[in-house]
Amino acid sequence: MSEEKPEQTFFLNEPSAKLPSKQPAVAPDAQVRNAGQKPDQEEAPPHYHGHRERMKERFQNVGHQGFADYEMLEMLLYRSIRQGDTKPLAKALLSRFGSLAEVLGAPEHLLREVKGCGPVVAFDLKLISALTHRIIRSDIRERTLLSSWDKVIDYCIAAMAYEPREQFRILFLDKKNALIADEVQQVGTVDHTPVYPREVISRALQLSASAIILVHNHPTCPFQSRSITSYHLETQSLLGLS
Repeated sequence: MSEEKPEQTFFLNEPSAKLPSKQPAVAPDAQVRNAGQKPDQEEAPPHYHGHRERMKERFQNVGHQGFADYEMLEMLLYRSIRQGDTKPLAKALLSRFGSLAEVLGAPEHLLREVKGCGPVVAFDLKLISALTHRIIRSDIRERTLLSSWDKVIDYCIAAMAYEPREQFRILFLDKKNALIADEVQQVGTVDHTPVYPREVISRALQLSASAIILVHNHPTCPFQSRSITSYHLETQSLLGLS
């Protein structure tokens, strides 16, 4: 009898499939070290991080005397710009207009020409300007004008420094040189304002004013004014006005 051969199957002589060997897991930090690189360091916080809190604390400790104008304006802008650095905008506004009084006195459309000064910032500045104007006016009403010309000048700058057209403004004073009324009598063009002595004197008599201060602005250039002539001064003198 012949020996029985084992039954062959289709897969008898097929090589067995080799499974791919698993590579050991490598931690990300190890991969970075293997590549010869140092792990990334945390980014440093921006320079203005915590700056607002430091400014507020400093103001509470020393008051406004310890601050430059741009720093006061910078803090004022915190109300309009809730995040970010407001120092560049504060400096840009002062560079454009010259002083705090002139920044607050500037019309809204000129404020918005400064980069970073949007409608919200411009509105807030004009609101502060209106409040400041009322405070100054109230302060002037309670004091003798002729003893503090600086306050008169500040008041006029805040009221009319950046008006686009010439204004002829009259400050009416009583016997103690206190302010009775502040009125804009005429509004002219960019370089001319008419002055009518009859109206000036008539209004002064209506208010029982003892003296008047005549003021007008120059929107275009600081040339010498010829609006107040010797005739006006002689008329005032005849009526007992100084």
